[in-house]
Amino acid sequence: MTEFLQQLLNGLSLGAIYALIALGYTMVYGVLRFINFAHSDVFMVGAFIGYFAGKHLPHGTVWGGLVALAAAMAGCAVLGIVIERLAYRPLRGGPTLNVLITAIGVSLFLEYTGQLVFGATPRAFPAIFPAKIISVRGLVVSMNQVIVIVVAAVLMVALQLSVYRTKIGMAMRAVSLNPKAAQLVGVNIDVVISFTFGLGSALAAAGGVLYALNYPSIDPLMGMVPGLKAFVAAVLGGVGNIPGAALGALILGMVETFVDGSRWSTYKDAIAFAILIGILLFRPAGLLGRFTTEKV
Repeated sequence: MTEFLQQLLNGLSLGAIYALIALGYTMVYGVLRFINFAHSDVFMVGAFIGYFAGKHLPHGTVWGGLVALAAAMAGCAVLGIVIERLAYRPLRGGPTLNVLITAIGVSLFLEYTGQLVFGATPRAFPAIFPAKIISVRGLVVSMNQVIVIVVAAVLMVALQLSVYRTKIGMAMRAVSLNPKAAQLVGVNIDVVISFTFGLGSALAAAGGVLYALNYPSIDPLMGMVPGLKAFVAAVLGGVGNIPGAALGALILGMVETFVDGSRWSTYKDAIAFAILIGILLFRPAGLLGRFTTEKV
């Protein structure tokens, strides 16, 4: 029973990180109907901002860790807005394939720029939060896991409230439903889309810092695998659906953790893509997504 609870806790912690990344994918898709494949590299940039901020802050303190986390989120929010303004806005209204190719190009640009600026050698992430281990009847809980779960839960609740309880959230939902009608009633589409990119990028940065806490080695290519798995989580829950992205991420984190603790551990990374194939075959809209028809 203790081993099961330990695996459950590890899966919840991993799923919470995937959820923060997946929410960025699903928010951008919900508003613009395309997948921002550069999102995983914003995750990487967030981890590096947290790394450099953490080096100049008191280590092992809650406030120092929160400041490093806030710095990463703010920096990546600005980065997301800049990417949308320079790379995606000029292509708005054009073929989706052009935007997709541009997203891949932006992803490669961030990866190779990261190697040029930060170097390709992995770096050890500083212990920006208190490093404590709590043992309860054989169940080992690290402070980092608690911080990951609590911070992710707070950010997801804040996102839900901002989308459904604020004016900008209402504008986001209006643009997602019908951009032309939203513009006719006075919604500034450019502001809404920039806000969406900024918010999604901030969540990815938080995911990058929290990921680096549990897997304390960062490098410019670190976002590739977590980004792909978060994309799978978004598809699993229903891409464009915020609660669905969170649910899909938690399920994927749990499944991956339990597989990792079994004799099938060598297939841990393959399980995400097996889930992707299965969901596309049997329920393309995802667990919480709705089937829609499109006129062509």
